[in-house]
Amino acid sequence: MDRLTARWPYVRWLPLTVIVVVAVADAATPTAYTGVPLIASACVLAGATLSLRGTAWTGAFALGITLLLNWWLGLLEDATGWVEVFNVGLAMLIGLDVNRMLDRHTRQLARVRSVAGAMQRAVLPSPPARIGLLEVAARYEGADTEARIGGDLYTIQDTPYGVRILVGDVRGKGLGAVSTTSTLIGAFREAAHYVPDLADLAVRLEQSLERDSAENPNGGHDEEFTTALIAEIDHRNHTLHMLNRGHPAPYLIRAGHITELTPAAPDLPLGMGELGGQRTTPDAFPLSAGDILLFVTDGVTEARNRRGDFYDPTHLATPGNDPAGPAAVLDALADAIHQWTGGPRDDDMATLAVGIA
Repeated sequence: MDRLTARWPYVRWLPLTVIVVVAVADAATPTAYTGVPLIASACVLAGATLSLRGTAWTGAFALGITLLLNWWLGLLEDATGWVEVFNVGLAMLIGLDVNRMLDRHTRQLARVRSVAGAMQRAVLPSPPARIGLLEVAARYEGADTEARIGGDLYTIQDTPYGVRILVGDVRGKGLGAVSTTSTLIGAFREAAHYVPDLADLAVRLEQSLERDSAENPNGGHDEEFTTALIAEIDHRNHTLHMLNRGHPAPYLIRAGHITELTPAAPDLPLGMGELGGQRTTPDAFPLSAGDILLFVTDGVTEARNRRGDFYDPTHLATPGNDPAGPAAVLDALADAIHQWTGGPRDDDMATLAVGIA
C-alpha cells in the first residue's frame, strides 16, 4: 500500500504509541483531564498509515482501552464516559473509511501508471542489445511523484554514415509531449539514413517539429522545445561526432574513469533555432575499444539530495570499480541516483549506454 509507511516505516507504530501513552497519562492524572480525543485521532491516523486489518485491530484496541480506562476512572456511571466511548467508536469507523478511500486511490493510481507505462513503451521501445560491434543498453524510469507520460526519449540505429543516436527531452508532459516525441523519433529514423551531415539532420528534425506544430495548432506546441543530442559513431568505432542542442552532455567511461564530453559551443534546443544565428558544427571525440558512452537526460543531472545538491555523474565510476558493460553502468547509475535522492524523484530519467568494441 502506497502510504506514509512506504517512506517512513516507523510511522506504522505511531497510532499504537499514541493510544498507550494517552491511556497511561489519563490513568495518572485527575479525571478532569482527558486524552480520549487523542485516542480517537490515533484511530483516524491508523487508517492513513496501516492496512485495513491493522486499522481495524487498532480501532478495536483503542475502543477497549477507552472502555477499560473509563471503567477504572468510574466514568461509565454517567453519560460523559459513554460519549467518549462513542467518539472513539466513531473515529474507528472514520479510520476504516479513510483506509478504504486511500486503498481505492492507490489502485486507481497503479492502473493509471500501468497505462502510462504501456504507452511510454509503445512510443519509446527498447533498442536492440547489439548494433554491429556496439553493445547497447537503455533504461527509462518515470517520475515517482506523478503518473503522467514524460517527454524523455532516445533512439539508436545503424545508417550508411555510422551508428546514429538521438537523446532528447521534450518540454512538458502528457499527450503533447507524447506527440512531439513520436514526431521526433519518426523524423530521426527516416532522415538519419539520407542526411550525411549532423547539422543538416538537426535542421530536418526541427522542420518536422515545426510542421507538427503547424498541423496541430491546438496541441499545445506553441512554446514547446526539445533539448537534444545527435551523435554518430563511425563504423570503425574510432570517432564520436556529436551535436548538442541544449541537452546535458554525455559521459565517456574509460578504464574506470568518467569524463563529461562538453561541447565546444552548445546550440539552442530544437524548436528555438530561429532565435539563433549561424548553427554550430558537431564536436569530435576519439574512441577506444572498451569505452562506454553514457547518455542521460536532466532527470539524472538535476536529481537532488536532501540538501538540494545536484547529482554529479562523474562520481559514478572510480578506479577499481569499472562496470562490466553498458547494462551494468545503467544499473549502477540508477542505484547511485536512488541513494542520492533518498526518496521520490520529480522528473523522468532516461539513460542510454553504448559499449565500444
